[in-house]
Amino acid sequence: MKNILFLRHAKSAWSDLALSDHDRPLNRRGERSAKAVGDHLAHHGPRPELILCSTAMRARQTLAPMVKRLGMPAPPIMLEETLYLASEESLLERLQALTDDVKTVLLVGHNDGIWRLAELLAGRGPPALLAALQDKYPTGTLAVLRAPADAWRDLAVGTGELQAFIRPRDLTKR
Repeated sequence: MKNILFLRHAKSAWSDLALSDHDRPLNRRGERSAKAVGDHLAHHGPRPELILCSTAMRARQTLAPMVKRLGMPAPPIMLEETLYLASEESLLERLQALTDDVKTVLLVGHNDGIWRLAELLAGRGPPALLAALQDKYPTGTLAVLRAPADAWRDLAVGTGELQAFIRPRDLTKR
């Protein structure tokens, strides 16, 4: 079994129009969301063994409080330029290239790639979660999928089970 945690970066700031898209930071709401989702993951798991993260500022800032909350030792983190605004096909290829000793990976990236890949892989799961995933993938949202593959190269469309779909607004209601 393989576990994939899909995390879309949290809400970013648009206040400095001189910044490139790649360099936009989180806004206050995004910072709160990143902490809340990090707390949730730290307490409810699964704990990633490897983290793949876009090099965009907003993705790295979304990841930072999560790593802090996961405690030590931190999982290995790979910052990858190719994950910046990557398509679902590119993200799938990246996952399929992982070594098979990794059982759980956290992928931090951007829409539409994160959303579309989670949708493509999620062939089953609780109907309410599947409907929420198909409807919208808000900033800061974490989707947890379990795939029956023993090898990452066998990861295939429709074979995953959606285990959780955690939106920051769901965590602040508690």
